[in-house]
Amino acid sequence: MSCEEDSSSAGWTLRRNTSTGTRAKCGAGFGKPAGSSCNISYIDTLDSGVYWCESREGPISNMVNLTVTGGSVILQSPVLPVMEGDDVTLLCKTKTTPSNLPAAFYKDGSLIRKQPTGHMTIQHVSRSDEGLYKCDISGHGESPSSWITVTDKHTTTPPPTSTPPHVSNVLVILPVLIAASVCVLVLLVILVLLMRRLVHRKPEDIDIDAVYSTARTEDIKNKDNKSKIRDTESVAVYSAMRTEGIIHGLKTIRTRRPRC
Repeated sequence: MSCEEDSSSAGWTLRRNTSTGTRAKCGAGFGKPAGSSCNISYIDTLDSGVYWCESREGPISNMVNLTVTGGSVILQSPVLPVMEGDDVTLLCKTKTTPSNLPAAFYKDGSLIRKQPTGHMTIQHVSRSDEGLYKCDISGHGESPSSWITVTDKHTTTPPPTSTPPHVSNVLVILPVLIAASVCVLVLLVILVLLMRRLVHRKPEDIDIDAVYSTARTEDIKNKDNKSKIRDTESVAVYSAMRTEGIIHGLKTIRTRRPRC
């Protein structure tokens, strides 16, 4: 088995989880390391399990489930990791006989249950269900162990739905209409307050002195005008009377005759 290196990490090491141990490292219990590869010269049913590559910097590769069969019984289990909350079905069958024979299922070496048809379903799996599973069919033998990985369930956000054009236009215009309505409402409130203030406002005190001064000024003007009119009329009468007297005097003088 080999791990492919890339420019971002180096020193890949092969590790595995089997019935004989977890996170076992190549060269420490199984195989011989050769750079980023691991050579296993003799493989056994105990080598069944999950294998992956791990770097010194921390990144790991995808996990691969490797099953080594030593007999006719096979346990079919999910190869890829299972998400929490999902249902997992395990099938125990033989190569030569029907697959609905009674079977016993084990997890980490402990008996879970016996099923009359060779099927076992684990409902709503959780992280505690992660481990090595195997099955046994009476008279046919035991299957190799298979590792089942359970991962956290990731919530996905549904893609946004497309909005029709007319709905989009309404959404754009709606804030403008709301703002305009608010402005109009504020102006109306201000106008109503101003009208109420004018209606309930007390009349200001009248400046008596100013009125009296204005009236007196008007009266003086009127008296001056009347005086001017009377003076004009008197002058005219006097002038007329004087003229009449002069004319009468002249007539008198003219009518007199000189005495001899």
